[in-house]
Amino acid sequence: MPYRDPIFFEGGYYHVYSRGSEKRVIFLDRADRERFLNRLKEYKEEHQVDIICYCLMPNHYHLLLKQKTHKPVSVFISRLNLSYAMYFNKRYDRVGPLFQSRFKAKNIDNDEYLIHLSRYIHLNPLTSRGIESVVNYQWSSLKDYLNNDAKIVNRDVILSYFNGRQKEYMEFLVSEADKKVHEMVADYMFEEVSPAQARGLKRAG
Repeated sequence: MPYRDPIFFEGGYYHVYSRGSEKRVIFLDRADRERFLNRLKEYKEEHQVDIICYCLMPNHYHLLLKQKTHKPVSVFISRLNLSYAMYFNKRYDRVGPLFQSRFKAKNIDNDEYLIHLSRYIHLNPLTSRGIESVVNYQWSSLKDYLNNDAKIVNRDVILSYFNGRQKEYMEFLVSEADKKVHEMVADYMFEEVSPAQARGLKRAG
């Protein structure tokens, strides 16, 4: 089934994913990641978007967002990607698109998907070589969930399913840490997972 843009509406939750053109690395050092996160924080306030979870990987990023007004989150993401691409191209003296086509977004239409997707995003670093602990990974929102000084994310949405307790949420993460991709998240991988692979993931779950 071909990918289709979701319908954006006030109060909707969305999984947004964007990766580098030809799978190229889009975050080369700490300065790049900090630049992206600074823009994420700035633009979310201007566009009235809640960041529920995020994770920056070397060649892509994941966001779990809530649209708080009638303005579609697609406007927010387009601005974020354009701003970062302009910064990146200027810094590294390059030209051409940084991101592979348009970002992908999918509406999250039930609570179970929402909490499993948050887990998938926070466990995403385990798919990279050399990353053995998501707790120590600097470039995801998990640290905001474990500390009491959340600067970018609204963690209350997810933690409300765990009685507001960080420990219960961590237990939820650990319970699936060895699977990498939960069966319910396969449908959110867009072009990354073929229908046959998705069926295989679901059977493995």
